Amino acid sequence: MATGVDQSKINLFSFTGKMKILHMSWLAFFISFVVWFNFAPLMASIRETFGLSDQEVKLLLILNVALTIPARIIIGMLVDKYGPKITFSVLLAAASVFCFLFAFADTFEKLAVYRFMLGFVGAGFVIGIRLVSEWFPAKQVGTAEGIYGGWGNFGSAAAAIALPTLALWIGGDDGWRWAVATTGVLALLFSFIFYFSVSNNPKGTTYYRPKSLGGMEVSSKGDFYLYCLMTAPLYLAIGVLAWKISPANLNIFTTTETNIIYLALSVLYIYQVLQIFRINKGLFGPNAKPVPEIHRYKYKQVAALNLSYMITFGSELAVISMLPLFFFDTFKETANLSITQAALIASIFAGLNLIMRPAGGWFSDKFGRKKTLAVTLGGLSVGYFLMGQVDATWSIPAAIVVMIIASLFVNAGNGAVYAAVPLVKRRLTGQVAGTTGAFGNVGGVTFLTVLSFVSSQAFFITIACAATVVFVIVLLAIEEPKGYMYEENDDGSIEKIELH
Repeated sequence: MATGVDQSKINLFSFTGKMKILHMSWLAFFISFVVWFNFAPLMASIRETFGLSDQEVKLLLILNVALTIPARIIIGMLVDKYGPKITFSVLLAAASVFCFLFAFADTFEKLAVYRFMLGFVGAGFVIGIRLVSEWFPAKQVGTAEGIYGGWGNFGSAAAAIALPTLALWIGGDDGWRWAVATTGVLALLFSFIFYFSVSNNPKGTTYYRPKSLGGMEVSSKGDFYLYCLMTAPLYLAIGVLAWKISPANLNIFTTTETNIIYLALSVLYIYQVLQIFRINKGLFGPNAKPVPEIHRYKYKQVAALNLSYMITFGSELAVISMLPLFFFDTFKETANLSITQAALIASIFAGLNLIMRPAGGWFSDKFGRKKTLAVTLGGLSVGYFLMGQVDATWSIPAAIVVMIIASLFVNAGNGAVYAAVPLVKRRLTGQVAGTTGAFGNVGGVTFLTVLSFVSSQAFFITIACAATVVFVIVLLAIEEPKGYMYEENDDGSIEKIELH
């Protein structure tokens, strides 16, 4: 077993050792989400300042998530190579710069460019996944990752609550600018605090790094082809975003500009496949050699986790975007529901993440990764199917109960996915976390696109059906970690890492 990893219980009131790392990690994640969503609650003021049209507002919303998909892949590679300490510190410091630029932009064009660049801060989540997995033993890592994800995610809600109040307190037409800039100051200060407060791994343990950047190592030709296949949706999702702002939809980009984006995405995908081949070329050709047993893992487990997060977090992103309007439109006439009341009811869905994401991780530690993930996906499917039945004939309390049922399983599922991520292959944890996180954004884009074509009820049922398919995939692909994981040290020695 790896030495140096603290086996004591999780004590949330402790600020030493592994608990200090957990608290510093979720705070860094929390701040990254505050910065990522700092403009959303101030959009009314931003719109007034620049005289933005509805199309320009929609473009800012799209640009805010566009860069996050590739950024999570890239950040996953960098954290595996260089470690969480320097990666998170640099990300927060860089985010502060673009935050200041966004806050004091004087044209819409600059506003849009800086918002697009700020999308990369949404990749901060991946860094803490690797850091927490280094400090907590396998029997506790699910709970720890759940606390990290659940508490850190609350940064978006904190931004929505605090920033309008701060802008109002500052006052004036530029109140929103100083409120946004304040989050930049917070990110910059914490980047230094984080750097001088954490280390990548406990003393006595090894920080395992991949052999090269550019893609993950896989164990077989079949895994190589599956890896290439699973990479395609990441580029397709960005293509969908480009389509949304093409002449066919928002008509912000011209046909030529849209086609250039499509071409660039195609070239980037081909380049990525070539990079994956470069890293795994030893699997092919007359001199091909089998991967040593200690380096093998089954990529189908990564694929299953990617698809699971696409369902859990992806559906959450989509649902919280449409839920306030869904409740308002459904009950405004039969129950005289106001938009404010609808927003308050809808906030319950995301708010439960604070409790249920850690709970999903704890259940995974207690009852097993595969079982917990399967149960959450099954419950999620039922919950969304029931939400698909809600219409104006329902009572509001009944609709809320159904929404809560779905939310419990969705948010627990988020925790269950990332309870399994660190146990696939230690030195690739950042990359596994990165692709899995990116698929969450892919899910958000996919389901919101579906919503643009169908009714809200059909939207919920579509997610339920997709969850049922992934439920079956999880049963077939996920294997419960048993015994030990083996990694090779820099000096060539082999180390056993306990997985139970």
